[in-house]
Amino acid sequence: MAATGSWVATGLGMGLWVYGWLGEKNPIAKMRFHDAGMVLVFSSIIVRVLIQDRAMTWFDWILVVVAPLFIAAALWRLKRTGGMTNSEDR
Repeated sequence: MAATGSWVATGLGMGLWVYGWLGEKNPIAKMRFHDAGMVLVFSSIIVRVLIQDRAMTWFDWILVVVAPLFIAAALWRLKRTGGMTNSEDR
């Protein structure tokens, strides 16, 4: 169940990332779509690394250490840009 959910989150994250590049014109909204997609993708990668049946490799350890840094940075930026996507900002 966790593996399926992580793949769904990966798909949603990639969809947000692609929509940010192709569909959104407002730079702040574009950045917010990228950040939300990055949070979903990195979170789902961490879930898949932690539930795998084999021993963790050096690359898995790097992902487990680095991914939370990217997640925290994206969440911080999402919080900072929360009120900046109104229609008068476009």
